[in-house]
Amino acid sequence: MTDVHETSTASADAALAAEKKRQKDELYALDISDVEWEGAPGTSPDEERVEIARLPEGAVAMRSSLDKGTVLRYTKAEWDAFVLGARDGEFDLR
Repeated sequence: MTDVHETSTASADAALAAEKKRQKDELYALDISDVEWEGAPGTSPDEERVEIARLPEGAVAMRSSLDKGTVLRYTKAEWDAFVLGARDGEFDLR
């Protein structure tokens, strides 16, 4: 027998997943051909580096300067989570 709480939680989870998918679909549908790419301060555009471009609503696009055709796009929530994790050392190689 299914608990009412479990059903409403599953429904809320499904709605959240659908909203996240909608946001990603919209983000990848954006034309970013004219965005301004920037690297870390002190780096040069002709050296190997990670570049980011700021998109509407706090979203961010990221690419490698060596492979400008492969672009990853992150919603504001995803980017914020990444930046906080990086600041906390979650991605430090040990």
